Amino acid sequence: MPPSKGYVTTSDGVRLFFRKLGTGPQTVIIPNAVHMFQSFQCLADYRTIIFFDLRNRGASDSVSDSSKLAKGIQHDVDDLEAVRQYFGLEKVDMVGHSYLGLMVILYALQYPEHVNRVVQIGPAQPNAAKQYPAHLTGADQTLAVFAKKLGEDPRMACRDFWELIKVLMVAHPADASKINWTPCDYPNEIGFMKHWSENILPSILRLSLPAEEVRKVKAPVLTIHGARDRQAPYGGGREWALMLPNARLITVEDAAHVPWIEAPEKVFGSIETFLRGAWPQAAETVTSLDPKS
Repeated sequence: MPPSKGYVTTSDGVRLFFRKLGTGPQTVIIPNAVHMFQSFQCLADYRTIIFFDLRNRGASDSVSDSSKLAKGIQHDVDDLEAVRQYFGLEKVDMVGHSYLGLMVILYALQYPEHVNRVVQIGPAQPNAAKQYPAHLTGADQTLAVFAKKLGEDPRMACRDFWELIKVLMVAHPADASKINWTPCDYPNEIGFMKHWSENILPSILRLSLPAEEVRKVKAPVLTIHGARDRQAPYGGGREWALMLPNARLITVEDAAHVPWIEAPEKVFGSIETFLRGAWPQAAETVTSLDPKS
């Protein structure tokens, strides 16, 4: 059955494109549909999945009015709530990747009554200013190679730039070819970095999430993190699982920022088990930030 498609209009007049797949009674909302729609359709076998694009992303509206962008990540929280309300859902599960792994926790803090379970994948760390030891950051020479090539051609075409970015997202360069989506087909995605640098990142840097605030999230949270993640440090994933009162961590040892590409059976098997109401066998109860301690 093909997914239904349409738009949710937010209270400030922004249209958010969505795709709805499956007919199960349990509903999972996944923002950032451009990057996740192809891979995460497998979750729809026994539940309903709602994928949607955030403002200034994918097939959603391109927004230039600063008043509709100035709240940064809070706009994304509001947009997620607009999607939930549009579909008349009392409780939802959520899957958030990268900085949206932080966003879904912010949503759970603001709307705890509407949250069932939360999955974070390669989430941005709780405190953007925190520095982690090198063995918890995935640091290697790939970042230096990326910077060098970008410096040689700072105006490279979108598809050439995306080929560089894909290599950053995986632990092994050969696995970059498994990433079968591209933002270059969506004008909004091409301009997203401006929105990121001017609005979203500053709003994240202004956040203060002390441990006592994070502990207010009572919903079960499964954090999945590649140990070689260069874009969101593995230490941040461990810290989320340490701070959240009802959380466990799946470490994907030989994977980076998109662990479902490099270890699909482990990632999707763990998510499936978790969404069915149980902790995956590989899930760790984190008692220390450093796994070596």
